Amino acid sequence: MKIIKIGALWCSACLVTNNALDKYIKENNNIELITLDYDFDEDEVKKYEPGEVLPVLIFEKDGKEVLRLKGEKNYDDIIKAVGDIK
Repeated sequence: MKIIKIGALWCSACLVTNNALDKYIKENNNIELITLDYDFDEDEVKKYEPGEVLPVLIFEKDGKEVLRLKGEKNYDDIIKAVGDIK
Protein backbone atom coordinates (compact mmCIF):
# COMPACT_ATOMS: atom_id res chain seq x y z
CA MET A 1 0.00 0.00 0.00
CA LYS A 2 1.09 3.57 -0.65
CA ILE A 3 0.13 6.62 1.40
CA ILE A 4 0.37 10.15 0.00
CA LYS A 5 0.43 12.63 2.85
CA ILE A 6 -0.34 16.27 2.04
CA GLY A 7 0.35 18.71 4.82
CA ALA A 8 1.95 22.06 5.60
CA LEU A 9 4.49 23.43 8.06
CA TRP A 10 1.93 25.83 9.54
CA CYS A 11 -0.71 23.11 10.05
CA SER A 12 -1.08 22.08 13.70
CA ALA A 13 -3.48 19.24 12.78
CA CYS A 14 -0.72 17.88 10.54
CA LEU A 15 1.62 17.51 13.54
CA VAL A 16 -0.90 15.38 15.43
CA THR A 17 -1.61 13.26 12.37
CA ASN A 18 2.11 12.90 11.57
CA ASN A 19 2.75 11.26 14.94
CA ALA A 20 -0.15 8.84 14.48
CA LEU A 21 0.87 8.04 10.92
CA ASP A 22 4.49 7.46 11.92
CA LYS A 23 3.34 4.93 14.53
CA TYR A 24 1.10 3.20 11.99
CA ILE A 25 3.90 2.96 9.41
CA LYS A 26 6.37 1.56 11.98
CA GLU A 27 3.89 -1.22 12.72
CA ASN A 28 3.22 -1.88 9.03
CA ASN A 29 6.54 -1.88 7.21
CA ASN A 30 5.06 -2.70 3.81
CA ILE A 31 3.88 0.87 3.27
CA GLU A 32 5.41 3.39 0.90
CA LEU A 33 4.98 6.97 2.16
CA ILE A 34 5.08 9.99 -0.11
CA THR A 35 5.05 13.33 1.68
CA LEU A 36 3.98 16.50 -0.11
CA ASP A 37 3.95 20.03 1.28
CA TYR A 38 0.83 22.03 0.40
CA ASP A 39 2.89 25.20 -0.17
CA PHE A 40 6.19 23.93 -1.53
CA ASP A 41 4.97 21.11 -3.77
CA GLU A 42 2.06 23.04 -5.29
CA ASP A 43 2.11 21.48 -8.77
CA GLU A 44 2.24 17.92 -7.46
CA VAL A 45 -0.37 18.62 -4.76
CA LYS A 46 -2.84 19.98 -7.33
CA LYS A 47 -2.87 16.59 -9.06
CA TYR A 48 -4.50 15.10 -5.96
CA GLU A 49 -7.15 17.83 -5.56
CA PRO A 50 -6.79 17.97 -1.76
CA GLY A 51 -9.28 20.75 -1.05
CA GLU A 52 -8.65 23.16 1.80
CA VAL A 53 -8.69 20.88 4.85
CA LEU A 54 -5.30 19.58 5.91
CA PRO A 55 -3.79 17.14 6.34
CA VAL A 56 -4.94 14.82 3.59
CA LEU A 57 -3.96 11.14 3.63
CA ILE A 58 -4.55 9.32 0.37
CA PHE A 59 -4.26 5.54 0.53
CA GLU A 60 -3.55 3.74 -2.73
CA LYS A 61 -3.61 0.01 -3.36
CA ASP A 62 -2.57 -1.44 -6.71
CA GLY A 63 -2.26 2.09 -8.12
CA LYS A 64 -5.83 3.10 -7.24
CA GLU A 65 -7.09 5.39 -4.48
CA VAL A 66 -8.98 3.31 -1.93
CA LEU A 67 -9.30 5.77 0.96
CA ARG A 68 -8.96 9.48 1.62
CA LEU A 69 -8.78 10.95 5.12
CA LYS A 70 -8.97 14.70 5.72
CA GLY A 71 -8.28 16.69 8.83
CA GLU A 72 -6.64 15.79 12.11
CA LYS A 73 -6.55 12.04 12.74
CA ASN A 74 -5.21 10.13 15.69
CA TYR A 75 -3.79 6.62 15.62
CA ASP A 76 -7.15 4.96 16.35
CA ASP A 77 -8.82 6.92 13.54
CA ILE A 78 -6.22 5.65 11.07
CA ILE A 79 -6.43 2.05 12.30
CA LYS A 80 -10.22 2.04 12.06
CA ALA A 81 -10.26 3.55 8.55
CA VAL A 82 -7.50 1.35 7.15
CA GLY A 83 -9.00 -1.78 8.65
CA ASP A 84 -11.86 -1.44 6.21
CA ILE A 85 -9.60 -1.62 3.15
CA LYS A 86 -7.14 -4.39 4.05
